[in-house]
Amino acid sequence: MEHEKLYPGQEALLYSHKIVQLSKALWKTVEKDWQNWIKPFDLNINEHHILWISHALGGASISEIAKYGVMHVSTAFNFSKKLEDRGLLTFSKKETDKRNTYVQLTPEGESLLLETIQAFRPEENGVFRASLPLQELYGKFPELTDISAIVRRLYGDSFMDIFAETSKMITEEADRRPQDPVIDSIKKA
Repeated sequence: MEHEKLYPGQEALLYSHKIVQLSKALWKTVEKDWQNWIKPFDLNINEHHILWISHALGGASISEIAKYGVMHVSTAFNFSKKLEDRGLLTFSKKETDKRNTYVQLTPEGESLLLETIQAFRPEENGVFRASLPLQELYGKFPELTDISAIVRRLYGDSFMDIFAETSKMITEEADRRPQDPVIDSIKKA
């Protein structure tokens, strides 16, 4: 049977189907990997993400955490509150902006975030392991430029700037601790 040419509506549906299925499958593994990584620190994914964003921004408003963490404002607030209760974040208002609530990592929060980064084990990360054959074949990990371009269109330049900042944080931490094999493995990734 001869294949019919796909029409734009069919192309759109097929493309959307691929994005949905591949994203869902990838997220399932990403979520499992992330949960397993941070479980020893009694953190969930939202809490870890809040710590990371707050660090990258040098403190952040709840709105910024929601935006860059791709979560609802109430989720950002509630999980930030739990982190405050644990002494990992502080809440404040700025003199120039009383309507927004800001969070800042405490030294304990900063320390815990860095501990989680140091505890990352590539060999226990399913997505990392699944990407190794591509790295071996091409000499580098996938750049994900097409996905980055789509995310930039959906969330804007500022979202991608934070993404770049958190990536920079990993590199800088690796540069500060070149003797640490865990950080060294992250740097190579």
